[in-house]
Amino acid sequence: MTEHVSDLSADDEIGSTETEFDDPPIQPDAGEELEEEPTAAPRRPRWTRTRRALNSRALSVTLVLLLLVSGGAATWLYFKQYRPDQQTDPAVAREVAHTASDATVALLSYSSDTLDQDFATARSYLAGDFLSYYNDFSQQVVAPAAKQKSLKTTAHVTAAAVSELQPYSAVVLVFVDQTTKIKDNPQPSLAIRSVLVRMNRIDGKWLVTKFTPV
Repeated sequence: MTEHVSDLSADDEIGSTETEFDDPPIQPDAGEELEEEPTAAPRRPRWTRTRRALNSRALSVTLVLLLLVSGGAATWLYFKQYRPDQQTDPAVAREVAHTASDATVALLSYSSDTLDQDFATARSYLAGDFLSYYNDFSQQVVAPAAKQKSLKTTAHVTAAAVSELQPYSAVVLVFVDQTTKIKDNPQPSLAIRSVLVRMNRIDGKWLVTKFTPV
């Protein structure tokens, strides 16, 4: 019986002594430094954060107070100095009517014996263009006629009503009786008049700026 011999070569041996290994891990070079992980920034101490919060709150409170103070000042200024209804209340209307009445009496009352004094009194109630007009009219028209006829007029206001009133202007309707005496006629004459007196408040004082008979 013939004995069969295996034809396997040395390269075909089972269980070869060579074993395959994975690549070894790469090691850093000796001179290469490892990168350090970034570290978180140190937190501020609690008392520092608290102080900043308090400062911010104090600033907010200060701004609010400033707004309140400025608002209060503006409100006070409006109600005390510039509020229209306080400048046109009944007391102001009475003052305006009274001043218009006095001015009318001063303008329509004069005597040939006291012309300079009478004209000066009338001028104290006047302002603006009407003051300039009255200066010329009293000296050029009234004075010569009063001296020539020894004239004396006396005015008496019977009623006065405010027809228009604004903080700095007003119109008053004045009813007046004017008695006139002259040297050649012992019997005085009486004239009943009504006048629209326009006034303006100048430097806190009501003055006549127009005087119109109606």
